[in-house]
Amino acid sequence: MTVRTTKRSAGLLVFRHTGEGLEVLLGHMGGPLWAKKEAEAWTVPKGEYDPDEPAWEAARREFQEELGLAPPDGEAVPLGEVTQKNGKIVTAWAVEGDLDPEAVTPGTFTMEWPPRSGRVREFPELDRVAWFALGRARELIITAQAAFLDRLAEHSG
Repeated sequence: MTVRTTKRSAGLLVFRHTGEGLEVLLGHMGGPLWAKKEAEAWTVPKGEYDPDEPAWEAARREFQEELGLAPPDGEAVPLGEVTQKNGKIVTAWAVEGDLDPEAVTPGTFTMEWPPRSGRVREFPELDRVAWFALGRARELIITAQAAFLDRLAEHSG
């Protein structure tokens, strides 16, 4: 019998207050499977972690790995967990900060592409990073992660 463990990810939703209102920093998932998608192709910078690593530490580590920038040091607002369509459980915190998307140097991953070609290629974890008002972010973010936006709005209300 195979014991299937649920994959878990942890991430940081960076936000800022502007004259236009609350904005959040999202990343567009990299690689060929996401290249032509916009809706449900943006995510909180996050990554998987092992059960023995504290989720908060994983969130900060993954932020650094995915964006190549140190995570902001502001107060961490717990946003709880969501379960994505693929079954992965994502835990997130919101942290206020004002990062420049142009300063991002994304981490990379490798995969065989095209499929069954025998060629392994490297792709950025996140191929774009941008600030979005909450309404636009809701249109773009992975469906389950929209709950993080709602929770942040409640906290910032």
